[in-house]
Amino acid sequence: MTKTLPRNSIIAKLTAHIPPAQFSRYLLVGIVNTVFGYATYAAFTALLTPHIPHAYVFASLLAGILNITEAFLAYKWFVFKTQGNYFREWMRCVVVYSGGILIGTLLLPVFVLAIRHLTRFDSSAPYIAGAALTGLNVLASFFGHKNFSFAGAGPD
Repeated sequence: MTKTLPRNSIIAKLTAHIPPAQFSRYLLVGIVNTVFGYATYAAFTALLTPHIPHAYVFASLLAGILNITEAFLAYKWFVFKTQGNYFREWMRCVVVYSGGILIGTLLLPVFVLAIRHLTRFDSSAPYIAGAALTGLNVLASFFGHKNFSFAGAGPD
């Protein structure tokens, strides 16, 4: 027997104003963005590591800039379906993502150090840390985009 959540549950209250189709598209695009974002981070890390110390920090910043633009276009065209306002909405996306990029960039060396200290994954630590930090912003960025970046998007 399956159990359903009561209508007054915390989750139901938090998600009541989110159109299900829009959030489903957001999650689908988020999966694609996550794969693309992590792949660009891993590629930049692999390319830069032989040339500069702590290359994973620079890789994170470079990948972040590229990934913001890719995510912006996917959200604009597929999730929130807004018209015009490209520059204004892109700048708002930069604002929404900048907090996550800043926090992620500050936490990345801490995670890498912790992984290296607690495990035997010395050379893999930047990749593991990058993957762990990649997944932390899904719900926060959805609300940021819904209520700020693409504030004009109607219900789905």
